[in-house]
Amino acid sequence: MLSAGLPQGTVPKLERPGPLRERVYEALLELITTRALRPGQHLVESELAGHLGVSRQPVREALQRLNTEGWVDLRPAQGAFVHEPTEDEADQLLSVRTLLEAEAARLAAAHSGRPGIEALEELCSQGERAVADDDVDLAVATNAAFHAKVMELAGNVVLSELAAQVDRRVRWYYTPVARQRGTRSWIEHRELIAAIASRDEQRATEIMRTHTEHTRQTYHEREQS
Repeated sequence: MLSAGLPQGTVPKLERPGPLRERVYEALLELITTRALRPGQHLVESELAGHLGVSRQPVREALQRLNTEGWVDLRPAQGAFVHEPTEDEADQLLSVRTLLEAEAARLAAAHSGRPGIEALEELCSQGERAVADDDVDLAVATNAAFHAKVMELAGNVVLSELAAQVDRRVRWYYTPVARQRGTRSWIEHRELIAAIASRDEQRATEIMRTHTEHTRQTYHEREQS
């Protein structure tokens, strides 16, 4: 077991071809986002490098970039640690997410056709199966895909770009409450699909706003681990 907290084999070694610096960054960011590397966890360059099958240099560069973006804290004489978000940070991010997602739901209701509705229904079915199987990782990934699809159906490029900037952090905050949200989250998704299918813009907006607010509240009420 690495002191970085990752069992051997959790992440495959990276292939050499391609922009290695970027691949290391993406790999570490995904491990942080999914909380395989947990908030407050010490990140040891040599061990991460060995786990990813690369030298320490691209790992050091990735950690510096992650520090700039607020995912990692570099502490003098101590090293790198996964950032521990404050309640205020989470509240601000999730509040902004509510604004973006509510507008996306309204636009999706205004513009979506049958193929878009069917895509949402399929994702909802996948999410319901993941909850039934207690597959938290799949539930989180499917939840992100569902919301991304609503954003796509909204058809607003600027809105989509803004949402993409917060998507990773939304996943980060959603992961520890995914099991608590469970079935209720997907019931709310079904209600949203019905509103979008009926082209009820006001109802879709209200449902999405309530849905995202439930996630924000659940995050703040979660059991601290």
